[in-house]
Amino acid sequence: MTTATHTPAKPVGATITRPNLTSVGTIVWLSSEVMFFAGLFAMYFTLRATSPEVWHENTQLLNVPMALANTIVLVLSSVTCQFGVFAAERLQPRRTGGILQVTKWGMTEWFALTFLMGAVFVSVQVYEYVALVSEGVTIAANAYGSAFYITTGFHALHVTGGLIAFLFIMGRAFVAKRFGHYEATSAIVVSYYWHFVDVVWIVLFVLVYFIK
Repeated sequence: MTTATHTPAKPVGATITRPNLTSVGTIVWLSSEVMFFAGLFAMYFTLRATSPEVWHENTQLLNVPMALANTIVLVLSSVTCQFGVFAAERLQPRRTGGILQVTKWGMTEWFALTFLMGAVFVSVQVYEYVALVSEGVTIAANAYGSAFYITTGFHALHVTGGLIAFLFIMGRAFVAKRFGHYEATSAIVVSYYWHFVDVVWIVLFVLVYFIK
């Protein structure tokens, strides 16, 4: 008589519950960045409290409508970035239809649009710097100039870093023979960073352009 032994079947729909180490590392790093910007906010409030008359004089020179429009561009770039993440999660690096068929765009097209919007944001911010310098608001002029350029300048550097990361991710998608979970994970962690710089700018925008 022969007896058959059966290996217990794996539960249907079983998933791996261990968190992705790349995502966890990115979140931990972004937590340190939160502390960095918290320090910049503290500096801004401290200088503002000690020099209220300087703040009142210099904030009148800010172009609030332009900054608001620029903020909208950056916030919308978070939306396009997330659509790129959805495409990466589907393992779809490039579009499957015409360039005008937005619903068939892949990660590369959405990230390219996000890159363009981020580049517009940085360009407008540089334009604002030039305009303020022409009005005499420089980093060495007074406490307001130092606080304004340090806080917004560090944020602009972070946005620029995000733009470089998008170029890296899109380049990897083009050279990869097969777009897999490794490439998708890289796209997802870049989106974490981009959403982070967007949230930081919203706080900065309210602080610098509305609370003043």
